[in-house]
Amino acid sequence: MQKTGIVNYHIHKAQRQAFELDAGGIVGNLVSPELAPTKVSLTDMRGSAQPLRFAEDGFEFVVAPSSIGAFTNNHWQKTYDQELTRLLTDKLSAREVVIFDHTVRVDDPDAARKPARNVHSDYSEDGAWQRLIELLGDEKAAEWAKGHYAFVNVWRPVEHAINSAPLGFVRSSSIDPDDWILLDLIYPDRQGQIMGLVGNKRHEWLYLSKMTPDEVAVFNIYDNQGLPSVAHSALDMIEDPTVTTPRKSIESRTLVRY
Repeated sequence: MQKTGIVNYHIHKAQRQAFELDAGGIVGNLVSPELAPTKVSLTDMRGSAQPLRFAEDGFEFVVAPSSIGAFTNNHWQKTYDQELTRLLTDKLSAREVVIFDHTVRVDDPDAARKPARNVHSDYSEDGAWQRLIELLGDEKAAEWAKGHYAFVNVWRPVEHAINSAPLGFVRSSSIDPDDWILLDLIYPDRQGQIMGLVGNKRHEWLYLSKMTPDEVAVFNIYDNQGLPSVAHSALDMIEDPTVTTPRKSIESRTLVRY
C-alpha cells in the first residue's frame, strides 16, 4: 500500500557540515545543518508478497518479542543485551556480538532524545573505523578488520504500537553514490562522522506500518565487505488521528563479527 510522509534531506554544500549534540553542555540540545523537508511516497511492507531480506537488502523486519517492557530503570540492559545477542547470532549467523549503545527516543518536545528527523546512516567508512578502535582497541580492531565485521542497528517500538513518526528506510539500490555526503557529529567529549543523504526522486522509501513492541527493524549501518549502509529517518506522518500515544522507541547499536 502506498502512503506519503515528509522527510528532511540533506543539502550539497561546498563546506563540510556537522551536527552538534548536547550543544553548550545542554542535554538534548541539537544544532543541525540546513535540511530540506520533502514529501515522499512510501511503500508499506506489512503483508508484502516480497519481504525484505537482510543479506540482500541490508535491512529486515523481524518478529522478536522481548521480556522488557518499558526500558525505564537500570536493570533491563543485561537481559536485553542477551536477547539481542541471541537474535543477531541466529538471524545473521554472527559469531561474536558487541552491544555498545542503547538510545530511547520519545516524540515529545521535552524529551532528551527525540526521533532523528534527518535522512542518514550512522557511520561513514572513517567513522566506523574510528568507532571500531574506540570499542576494541588498536590491536583487536586490526584483528577484526582482517575478517568480516559490521555495525548493525536494532530498532524497536516501546510500550505502544507506533502511530506517529515511524522509521522509514531507503532501498539501497535506488540511491546514487553522489547522493551521500559526509557529516561531522560533534559531542561534548568526542567527534564522529556519519553520512547524510541528499534528495533524489529515484529513492524508494519503505516502512512497516504500526510496528509493535514485538517487532524490530534490523538494519546495516556499516559493513566492511560491502553490504550497503541503509539510509533511514523518522517519517513525519500520523497513521490514525484518533490515537494520541507518543512514539517511543529504543535503538541499539551493535558490532557483529561474521
